[in-house]
Amino acid sequence: MKDDAQTALIRAILRLLKPLARVMLHHGMAYGSFAELARKAFVDESLDQLQRSGKRGSISSVAAMTGLTRKEASRLATLDVDSGLESDRRYNRAVRVITAWTVDPRFLDDKGEPAVLAIQGTNGFEALVKDYSGDVPVAAMLSALEDSGTVASTNGGVQLLDRAYLPTQTPAASLDILGSDVAELITTIDHNLTHPKSERVFQRKVSNGSVSEAALGAFRQLSTQKSQELLEEYHAWLVEHEIASETHDADENTEKHRYVSVGIYYYDDTLHEDLTP
Repeated sequence: MKDDAQTALIRAILRLLKPLARVMLHHGMAYGSFAELARKAFVDESLDQLQRSGKRGSISSVAAMTGLTRKEASRLATLDVDSGLESDRRYNRAVRVITAWTVDPRFLDDKGEPAVLAIQGTNGFEALVKDYSGDVPVAAMLSALEDSGTVASTNGGVQLLDRAYLPTQTPAASLDILGSDVAELITTIDHNLTHPKSERVFQRKVSNGSVSEAALGAFRQLSTQKSQELLEEYHAWLVEHEIASETHDADENTEKHRYVSVGIYYYDDTLHEDLTP
């Protein structure tokens, strides 16, 4: 049984690594750089596991868990690699702003659609950003949304062009999504693999291997529309259950805040066929 699990794990990792290798090759990352990051990931995760189990995170223990030498484990443990937390924060705040624009009645028109917002005012863009982006400056948020093609500034104010924020005009920000969203999906799968059924979380997908190629365009449009509607419903619910930012972990008596996300993705087997080497 153990050998079967190891074989399945090897197959799964290879399938996971192939599209990752595609991304790395496309962006000019050599194998040596990836191998260095892989070794560091093993060291960092070993230290995290030791800490969670209440054990002392010694370099000797890390070396034993990973198979690395103590010298190499020590070097990697202190290797400074930018975690991208600031980029993650900007991305998450931008998503909050756009989603709030689609559900908060203050920023909707008479038809219930996102209104063109004046920069200032009670129901203006400035109020939207201040209420939903935390401490991100209004000008910085406007610039990020304009660069991504999500909004446009007009004589009448700021107009929402796309109900979903993807920083497609900024390659670095787009690649940050690779690190955050894929990591969340893998963490969910790992949780479900290692916990009893009663403690598992929702992890499903719908697929069909016999769909007419001529129907792909229509289904892409349908899945985008339905997925966006569901995510906006989730966002509205989550906003209702937020803890005020000023009370976050203020003292031991305050309610603990937690990060939550639900992701939906679309895939068909034409997506990588037209990629250039």
